[in-house]
Amino acid sequence: MSAVNKVLIVGGGFSGMATAIELRKHDIEADLVELDTSWRPEGAGISLGAATLRALEKLGVYEEFEKEGHHSTGADLLAPHGALIAHISGGGVEGSEVTGEGAILRPKLGKILSNKVLELGTNVFLGNSFETIEQDEHQVHVTFLDGTKKDYDLVIGAEGLHSKLRGQFFPNAPTPEYVGQGVWRAVIPRPSEINSTRIWLSDDVKIGVNPCSDANMYMFITESRPTKDHIDPILWTNIMADLIKPFPDPALQALIPHLFEEGANIDYRPLFNLLMPAPWNKGRVVLIGDSVAATTPHLASGACIGIESGIVLADELHRQSTLQAALDAFHERRFKRCELVVKNSARLSEIEIQHGDKQEHGQLMKTSFQAMAQAI
Repeated sequence: MSAVNKVLIVGGGFSGMATAIELRKHDIEADLVELDTSWRPEGAGISLGAATLRALEKLGVYEEFEKEGHHSTGADLLAPHGALIAHISGGGVEGSEVTGEGAILRPKLGKILSNKVLELGTNVFLGNSFETIEQDEHQVHVTFLDGTKKDYDLVIGAEGLHSKLRGQFFPNAPTPEYVGQGVWRAVIPRPSEINSTRIWLSDDVKIGVNPCSDANMYMFITESRPTKDHIDPILWTNIMADLIKPFPDPALQALIPHLFEEGANIDYRPLFNLLMPAPWNKGRVVLIGDSVAATTPHLASGACIGIESGIVLADELHRQSTLQAALDAFHERRFKRCELVVKNSARLSEIEIQHGDKQEHGQLMKTSFQAMAQAI
């Protein structure tokens, strides 16, 4: 018998959807509320390492990813003029035949996951969220923004970096910390000769392209920015183009005009990280994903650890006979893994900002991916 029968998930992002999918596989009733009426993840593309692909396989959507996204093996690290510095080979992961890595447009991955959520019978309420949450020893009593009231055995918060639930139930939790870098992303046509990730490195700027479909790839640019200043979106295209111009590689220069085309979907975000100490629950309210463990994209594992946490939480809620036992097992399996990704990503960011030891940078990436390849 499962530890819970009826669960509320607050937030319909990747972590929340993964949780809903796995709960329904275990015949646990799940309601999901999401304020965004279009239920469409923002952003351009998303890189998916082998560990993330394994998680998609667990969710039962890996075949859909292969149809909509792009699967590749390895990445080329290049000097600004295009000379090869190193090739990083993608390996396998424990418990799966999946190897290599991939990429997909964020809205497409969101659609794949939301279709699965609905297919398995999750009750989804868009344009709605909680207004008040109170709990006692046996249940959580929720009043929603639309005035309805329901009781649950557990509330799972998957709201993201700026979680309202974290503010309410963990008032002394650390706040998101700006790391001193920002990331630019755009969707551009994929030249036929680019079949896997390419990353150009300079002292202060890192530029990458990653195929995300047969027709498109997404470009990402990480740059050092000491302060978190607002940047007017009207300037984004020109700023992104100016960041590329100092890189003399003709293959990279040829991509600049595509930034000015319709559909480039340019996006800029300052980078933050957050690691809240365990436990991540207060009674019958538990937080997952970016709400408690938000990371920079240096290991391409932010979505991965959130999705994994949803899978593990649902698994333990099904396996254990009491809620406390399930939450204890969840924290035992998740905290150190999430901590590794958040802290190692933060260190990679520091090395890039400080023009630090590239050997340390490379070794840290290698050991991190080896750890992510282990079973969840």
